[in-house]
Parts: sequence; C-alpha cells; structure tokens
Amino acid sequence: MRPEPLTTRGLEEVICYRRGEAVTVRRFLAEAAALAAALPEGGTAVNALADRYLALLAFAAAMMRGQPTLLGAGRPGTPGFWAAAAGYSGAYVLTDLPLPSVGLPVMAVHDAPPVAGGALDVPLIPTERIVAVGTTSGSTGTPRAHPKPWGALVMAADAAAERFGLTRGPTTNLVATVPPQHMYGFETTMMLPLRAAVAIHAGESFFPSDVLAALAEVPAPRILITTPLHLRALLAEGRRPAPLTGVISATAPLAREMAEAVERDWGAPMLEIYGATEAGSMASRRTVRDATWTPYRGVVVQPGVATVPGLGEVLLGDAVQVEGTDGRFRLLGRLADVVKLGGKRASLAELNRALAAVEGVVDGVFVAPDDIENNPAARLMAYVVAPGRSAEAVLGGMRGRIDPVFLPRRVVMLPSLPRDATGKLPRAALAALAAGEAA
Repeated sequence: MRPEPLTTRGLEEVICYRRGEAVTVRRFLAEAAALAAALPEGGTAVNALADRYLALLAFAAAMMRGQPTLLGAGRPGTPGFWAAAAGYSGAYVLTDLPLPSVGLPVMAVHDAPPVAGGALDVPLIPTERIVAVGTTSGSTGTPRAHPKPWGALVMAADAAAERFGLTRGPTTNLVATVPPQHMYGFETTMMLPLRAAVAIHAGESFFPSDVLAALAEVPAPRILITTPLHLRALLAEGRRPAPLTGVISATAPLAREMAEAVERDWGAPMLEIYGATEAGSMASRRTVRDATWTPYRGVVVQPGVATVPGLGEVLLGDAVQVEGTDGRFRLLGRLADVVKLGGKRASLAELNRALAAVEGVVDGVFVAPDDIENNPAARLMAYVVAPGRSAEAVLGGMRGRIDPVFLPRRVVMLPSLPRDATGKLPRAALAALAAGEAA
C-alpha cells in the first residue's frame, strides 16, 4: 500500500477549539513539527495528556519522529499499565498532569510549543508502520496490548466518517467524555480530526456540568461522544444541552429506554458504535430503530471472528448472530459473561441491564463466583448503588424482571462502584471489592 498523509484536511480548516480559540490544521502541523523536534531520538511515546489537543499533538509528533504511541485504556494509567510500559524500548511519558513516580522518563507538555518557521509539509506515513499500541481495560482479565498499523487506523477512520456523514460539509464539532487514550476516544477524537471534517473540544469533559459547558462553547453542528455511564448522569441532570446533530455511545450496549430518552429530551439521533480494542470500531446502529448492527465498509463479522481491513481476522470476545445477507448481526453478550445456573443460561450484561431498570438504582453489577460452573450451591451476588433504597427493596424490584434462579443471593449496597474513566469495571477492582467484603 502507498503511504498515507498524516492528515487529509485543508490547512485552513479548524481541527480543535481550545480555550475559546479555533486552532487550524496549519497551526497544528507546525506545532506538531516543533514538538517532534524536541522528542528523544528513539523510543516509545507514552501518551498521558489530559488536554485533548495536546494528546493529538503528541500523537502526531511521535509519528513525525517515527515512534509508536502507547495508549492506556484510561488516563493517566494504572500501576500495572506503567509497569507494562516500562517493557517498551526507550519508553518515555508525555504528560500535562502531576504524576507519581512511574519509573520512566517524563516530559512535561503544558502548552503547545512555539510554532516552527519555514515550509510546512504534511508527512507521509507508511501504512504498515505501527503508530499506536492500544491497551485493553482489564475488565475481563489482565490488560493486553494490541499494535495498530497506520493503514488500519486510516481505513477505520475513513469508514467511520463515511458512516456518520462526516466526510464533507461544514465542520462538525465533537465534545467527548471518554479519554483520548481509550481506543474509542482515540478513534473518534484523535483519528477522525485527521481524516474527516471534524474539530475536537480540547478540555476535559467528565462531569455533567463540564460536558454541558463544553457543548455550549463550540459552534454547531455538534456531536457528543460518550458512554452509557456518562449518558445516565447527563440525563439525570435534567438540563437540555446545546442543540446536537447526534449523540454517539460505545463501550457497552445502550439500554433502549436510555436511547429513547435522549431522542425525546434532546431531539438528536442516538447512535452506537460496536468495537473492541483488538479490532477497533466495526459497526454501528441507531438504537431506537435497530436491534442489529450494520458493519462498516469492508468489515465482515461472523460468530467468533471479524475480518477488519488492515488487520485481517480478529477473534471476538462477544457472541454474535448474523442476520440477513447484508452482514448485519445481533449481539448475544460477552462470551465470558454467560453463566449457567439450574440448567439455565443468562448473560451478566442482560442481568445488569435489568438491575439498572429497578427504581432508585443508580449503578449496579452482578458478579459470578469463580466456581459457578462446578459448584451446584454457587449463586450470583450484586453490588448496587441506590441512595435511599435498601437491599431488600432492590431485590424486590428485580423479582419479575429476571428468572428467580439468577436472583442474587447477596445484594451489597455501596456509595459508588470503582469504574474507570469509560465506565468499565476492571476485574482487579471487583476483586478488591470482594476482598474488602471478606475482610
């Protein structure tokens, strides 16, 4: 394959809104070149930048320097992530955050460097070069690294831009609640600005007030890039955001009731992306209309495996059922989430959705014991966040929603769950909860 340019955007197009200022592609390229000149000669750049523009700048600068970028599943990374990062040749950290000692050289990037003078060239990047390494969240076990060649990232970004109508027309402005280091955040807020007619909001937008303020700061048209966890908090806030042309969610299937609330209360189409760190984004759907997912151009999803342009065959962690002749498929749940009790099977994800629908429940998760497959007496338990509600009331609310055999033997009430920045619950965090209960 021929090399692909770092960006296909016009030099005067806006790529970011930062501190109330529009940043053009011309300025972005000049600042990326200046940062690239300041990077070490070789090694692996560990991107731990909270400012979304600086994160994008660092990714581009590392590519200009011929270096891959290591992405954590969340920002700035867990102790286990830093230990893994130390195994990469010449690894060093780029950050705008106060970090604890991480055992790696740290380079502070608190603002864009001075703009370099001279001619402005758009670098050509070999499509086979590994430019990023995605890291799984650890929600199903030990985090794993997945190298990403430039060509595969480009094809995925182009397919997403085509699917969501972002290839041309007025620049669409993206506000995101997910870190740029997470694969979903990376694809939407670091790759799309390089390939599609979109600009990103640079600030962190995690709490509802931050998200609403960020949306008000950028001009229309606007799209919110978010997760079910953040959507639940935003809807509970009860305030209507600035007019949106769309809302996109990923990281976990969205409950239809929540999608209906978004479309009813915000007047914007509620869209979902299906993907995984291993394969990237693969398909989408409009939740209120479609129970099935439509693959991106070039993607073929089959039970157990997906064929992804630039990556080839990738094993899937989800059970899928292909429907029709156009490649559409239905998600049946995580393969690791299916539990069997009393001769019946259920998906933990479906049980979690039933739990979330109980009145007063803000958050909750079912947990299966390790010996559930071979211990006839084993039963599920649930951790629940439901201010003002008792465990007995929550359990009563679940009766009639799920098969009695899957009702949790214990319901543990908590003030909050230890979710990461994308709303996932790493297995290590659940293990720590269990250890606390045992103590």
